[in-house]
Amino acid sequence: MPESVRSAPTGRRPNILFILADDMGYADLSVYGRRDYQTPRLDRLASEGLRFTSAYANSAVCTATRVALITGRYQYRLPVGLEEPLANRENVGLPPEHPTLPSLLRAAGYATALVGKWHLGSLPAYDPLKSGYEHFWGLRGGAIDYFSHASANGKPDLWDGPTPLEKAGYTTDLLADHAIEVLRAFGQRSRPWFMSLHFTAPHWPWESSADEAESRRLAALKDPEAQFHYDGGSAATYAAMVTRLDFQVGRVLDALAASGQADNTIVVFTSDNGGERFSDTWPFSGHKTELLEGGLRIPAIVRWPGVTRPGATSDAQIMSMDWLPTFVAAAGTAPDSAHAPDGIDIRPALEGAALPERTLFWRYKGHGQQAARKGRYKYLKLEGNTFLFDVVADPLERANLKLRKPEIYADLTQRWAEWDKTMLPLDPASYTHGITGQHVADHYGIDQ
Repeated sequence: MPESVRSAPTGRRPNILFILADDMGYADLSVYGRRDYQTPRLDRLASEGLRFTSAYANSAVCTATRVALITGRYQYRLPVGLEEPLANRENVGLPPEHPTLPSLLRAAGYATALVGKWHLGSLPAYDPLKSGYEHFWGLRGGAIDYFSHASANGKPDLWDGPTPLEKAGYTTDLLADHAIEVLRAFGQRSRPWFMSLHFTAPHWPWESSADEAESRRLAALKDPEAQFHYDGGSAATYAAMVTRLDFQVGRVLDALAASGQADNTIVVFTSDNGGERFSDTWPFSGHKTELLEGGLRIPAIVRWPGVTRPGATSDAQIMSMDWLPTFVAAAGTAPDSAHAPDGIDIRPALEGAALPERTLFWRYKGHGQQAARKGRYKYLKLEGNTFLFDVVADPLERANLKLRKPEIYADLTQRWAEWDKTMLPLDPASYTHGITGQHVADHYGIDQ
């Protein structure tokens, strides 16, 4: 571990730098197995801390996971968490009165900032500054062009708090630049701090830092579908986006070290869901919007001086909603008693111990997907077909064991049904990309 990252002095509450990528697949970092490019700065972070191999997103899409992350609870407890209603419903968002990770830390004396993507509701009703963040600099929606900073509807979506912002530059670079400014400002204060640094990379539109001309070409088409999802991109462009993200994360970490705060700062790097078009999800199958492992399994790296061991790995099953109870406990405070978290404090896993066995649950409207994992076994339902997989021995989810192990299958299906009764019902008006029926048919041999 470098000199800049030693054990934190006792009695000091740690700062927290939480870095979130957007749509990054499990194996999109070279430390997780990517073979066609390298991510040296994030690989180095893993060598200085702990790398999880069974980290899960709360959802296979981004708004839902972000609801779980900020509340510490299953996203299905709130209307905003029912898949992704924000894609076409402006009157849904995170209620400002709901306790959140930043509001709990702020009440405990932390300075709080969000730099990057919000995607939890639109002005005037919903805003990061109403949900616990003292400072916000970034975008409110789900995606923006990396150069024009316009959303899919063509409207600019870059903000400095409540003020629209016009600023030239590549989005990944701009977010890193501002994060560096914020952490330097935090270093001048006596308060501990929490920064959410939520990059948009490698979410579409697929544009590298050298693709400003491509950005202008796509904008001239005046076709949001072509610009933002269905056209463009390549494996080389994706590699350039991820390696640029890696470079900018490195700049932020260098600035943290230079500020003298690294020895008392928890650093987390993870993703909001599995990868999309050009991602590598090996050894899993599936991508974003799918409850297959590739849509849910994500990279997660933690460097916590004095807690994590350099170069460690953990196969503990963790989930996005676990960060709130973990960080709140680290700050010496507690969750709101009226909104008890569904997540758990994962510090024992960070210290190298085991976590208590629990069952993790998911559901997704597209193709009637359901999933639950307990131990090595996973229940999955899609297109009316049900499966039981041993995802340790069979990470590709090919061998259906429900007839061979009927007791385990029955237990997981019953657990899922009982859990589902405690959540809000699915909203028929909510938005979902879904997955193609042909993909499911090809994967499992289901007749269409």
